[in-house]
Amino acid sequence: MQNRPIAALAAAALLVSPAVAAAKAPKTTVKPIHVLVTNDDGVAAPGIDAVVRAVAKRPKVKVTVVAPATNQSGTGGKVTAGTLTAKAARTKSGVKAVAVNGTPADSVRYALEHTLKRSKPDLVISGVNEGANLGPFIDLSGTVGAARAAAQRGLPALATSQGFGPRVDYASGVKQTVAWFDAHRAKLARGTVFNLNTPSCTAGAVRGAKTTTSGADMLGHDLLAGVDCAAGEAPANGTDVAAFYAGFAALVKIPVRPAA
Repeated sequence: MQNRPIAALAAAALLVSPAVAAAKAPKTTVKPIHVLVTNDDGVAAPGIDAVVRAVAKRPKVKVTVVAPATNQSGTGGKVTAGTLTAKAARTKSGVKAVAVNGTPADSVRYALEHTLKRSKPDLVISGVNEGANLGPFIDLSGTVGAARAAAQRGLPALATSQGFGPRVDYASGVKQTVAWFDAHRAKLARGTVFNLNTPSCTAGAVRGAKTTTSGADMLGHDLLAGVDCAAGEAPANGTDVAAFYAGFAALVKIPVRPAA
């Protein structure tokens, strides 16, 4: 009889110990991060607004928007000679922004030399662009040009684009962008550029993301058409073009060009 209290206490200790162990388990902490968002479609474009609102909802994220005042598609990494000018603006949904009278690369330069001179960002996201920037079109892309301008200044950058189709499905591109952000925010490598292209599906849904290499051509593919994501076929090869047209979001790490 005298041993029963001791046995009861031991049993109680066993019941409590899992909760105590859980309380002592290390908590995963998310470090604050400052993201500069830009694009080449212009500050009022729907793609940049969608990604700004989505990224800003992630924990401990500060977002600054500095983008071209007007559409600058196809300008690559071009920069404007002389002094850049800019003015206060807002995105489509009303998020505060700075509109730069220049190219996408100019916008990054202006942001780092003026808007964020005393508070450098940890990451630059360029997009979400209207239209894919795949394979042979990478160097023509102002979206990629902005990302490269950031990498030339030692920052990690992501260029993100949404394929054309009957409806440009920005929501799927934003979803893939945020997934990349969540996976990489804790281990960003300085001076790197990733290029993400998400298809607008005419059937089915985006089949996930694939890390690929850049394709050399677009033979047999219509850049203006949507993608049948329900076809279920594996990519014919390991390029971004093949993955994209098989219904995947294609991710490529691309080289950084020398600063202009």
